[in-house]
Amino acid sequence: MMQLMDAYILEEPTAGVLTMQSMLEEKGYKAGYERVRRLMRLANIRPIYPRRYLTQLGDKKYIYPYLLRNLKIERVKQVWAIDITYVPMAKGFLYLTAIIDVYSRYIVGWGLANTLDADASLQVLKAAVARHGKPEIVNSDQGSQFTCKEYVDYLKEENIRISMDGKGRALDNIFIERFWRTIKYQHIYLNPADDGITLYQGISHWIEKYNHKPHQGIDRNKPAS
Repeated sequence: MMQLMDAYILEEPTAGVLTMQSMLEEKGYKAGYERVRRLMRLANIRPIYPRRYLTQLGDKKYIYPYLLRNLKIERVKQVWAIDITYVPMAKGFLYLTAIIDVYSRYIVGWGLANTLDADASLQVLKAAVARHGKPEIVNSDQGSQFTCKEYVDYLKEENIRISMDGKGRALDNIFIERFWRTIKYQHIYLNPADDGITLYQGISHWIEKYNHKPHQGIDRNKPAS
């Protein structure tokens, strides 16, 4: 059911618990409201305008304003966007964190983990900074991975500006959301991995190709160019 819901939210990004429940019933699955709500949380599925925000929120004092509205993005390392998503396997699932350079569309970092803990995403960010240098801004949603002391303190120590989507507004982070749609439809759903090692190898190969092929959104340029 989680994989069905994950695919459905890519097509219907405003779908909340009741809509998901109806979709599952149409496909022959019986699930109560609370079960669907719990599975959406487990899969980190967030409708754009939910009645209830399904990503577990962190401390409000670590929530920062959205800085990208009306911002002209015109160079690499000006803005990175980070997010985490559910990835199904033949048996079980993992969580994929990815960071995209908004200007070039280059995937500057990614990693897999078996929990939604903040440390996994933070380590991906640290590795990306170590490899590519510091961006001016990092944008995320308001999930607990990004509204915790460790994440915020690291960005402050590195003098990286913090930007966060408006509550429940997935379109504020549209570039990483488009990347999720692309990798899931072009690779993950077509090649269900048997285990974490196979999943890692497949994603690694796919992202390498993604970074080195022309993209229409950047005038047929390659992210890695």
